[in-house]
Amino acid sequence: MTTVLACLKNAQTRLIQALDLRTSDARLEAQLFLAQILGVNRAWLLAHDDDELTASQVTQFEATLNRRLEGEPVAYIFGEKEFYGLRFKVSPAVLIPRPETELLVELALARLPLNTPCRVLDLGTGSGAIALTLANLRPLAEVVAVDVSADALHVAADNAAQLGVPNVRFIQSDWFSQLGTVGKFDAIVSNPPYIAVHDRHLSQGDLRFEPLHALASGQSGYDALDLIIQHAPDLLCSAGWLGLEHGYDQGAHVRAALSQAGFQAIMTQRDLAGVERATSGTVG
Repeated sequence: MTTVLACLKNAQTRLIQALDLRTSDARLEAQLFLAQILGVNRAWLLAHDDDELTASQVTQFEATLNRRLEGEPVAYIFGEKEFYGLRFKVSPAVLIPRPETELLVELALARLPLNTPCRVLDLGTGSGAIALTLANLRPLAEVVAVDVSADALHVAADNAAQLGVPNVRFIQSDWFSQLGTVGKFDAIVSNPPYIAVHDRHLSQGDLRFEPLHALASGQSGYDALDLIIQHAPDLLCSAGWLGLEHGYDQGAHVRAALSQAGFQAIMTQRDLAGVERATSGTVG
């Protein structure tokens, strides 16, 4: 029979070898997988490390561990990911929400009034992480969340229901193509695809499992960013604000594109890693 401790140690070693994880990260992942299968918390595992596992439990654990050893992201294995203090359902139909995207949420919250109605458009909503977080923290806001993928919108709608966020409307649209009658917005936010289609990183790590259309955008990676900047002024109110997440080396291009499109008060913010991550501007 296999004990809890033996199972975890074996899994930890294999995770380190297969994925080059730090020891602490491998230990945590192994504990999380086993805790989920047993229906316990990590503290229980530490207190019961001599307990023996049944054959069925070992089989379930091996199945889960093998998915991770193949490189599948932990968020897809568990089917959820935390973002800005909320739990979001995720699937291979949507990008996994990332901590650096919380910067864009913070910038938007600084622009959106707390006690006054306003309208917000989230382009490429995916799991709905940005739209639902903003709607949750600005309950008087009317948020419209757009995605080209019907599967992504199903995930986002499920998240809205699960989180109990009523002030979000979902629209299937290829960026602006179906938004002719939605009116104008006080703010537009987007974390669009911004990786070049031939970038080698798309075939590495977690990105191998995420939807390509939500990651890559043209030969340079700028197609979606440029399109949004070009058309956003048509849907923004006077003094309306546009906030965009982008790649670490794309800040200068985005600032120039915003300026050319007539935006003012253009600013780029760095994330916690010190990387230029989000750029914004307002229309006149």
